[in-house]
Amino acid sequence: MNKIASIIVILIVSLINIHAQNSKKMTLNTTYNNSIATATFAGGCFWCTEAIFQELDGVKSVVSGFTGGTVKNPAYREVVTGRTGHAEAIRITYDPNKISYKELLAVFFSTHNPTTLNRQGYDEGTQYRSAIFYHNESQKKEAELEIATLTAAKVFDSEIVTEVKPFNVFYLAEDYHQDYYSNNKSQPYCQNVINPKLQKFLKKYHSKIKV
Repeated sequence: MNKIASIIVILIVSLINIHAQNSKKMTLNTTYNNSIATATFAGGCFWCTEAIFQELDGVKSVVSGFTGGTVKNPAYREVVTGRTGHAEAIRITYDPNKISYKELLAVFFSTHNPTTLNRQGYDEGTQYRSAIFYHNESQKKEAELEIATLTAAKVFDSEIVTEVKPFNVFYLAEDYHQDYYSNNKSQPYCQNVINPKLQKFLKKYHSKIKV
């Protein structure tokens, strides 16, 4: 009887542990879903956009990659030809309790030129187009509203040509593209192109920067 009782106790304890583990997983998943959201933007060279959005408080990660095209698993050397349909883009994971999608949109539109078709500065081609890839209907509506608001306020001298399209798939760029500015600050492109944009951004959004 003692042996049987011990087995029963072990089974009961095992069931309790399994239930506790499942409950913990559900809690973690719920917390994750409530505190993490994703945004995908294309605004010219992803070295620039990545460096900017990494500085924002509430942004947990920014990765560079390609989206919006038809070629599967494209390499950078293919995307730069402009024949893949993909744009250089960044995928942002952020805490919506700390920074809203609307605030991300404001930064997006104020740190690149959304009125130049398929071009940002000296970077020219469809891979450098301005685009917002929305992940849900709420993001779509907010993006369209932001464009309408900027247009009505005549913030830009020319028409905004930013695409607003549904997100499909995001392909990570090669490792050397990730954290490019942080790892290559002495490079001419970083010094002459990224750094001036970054400094202007930091000055304007100083209250939104990570401590």
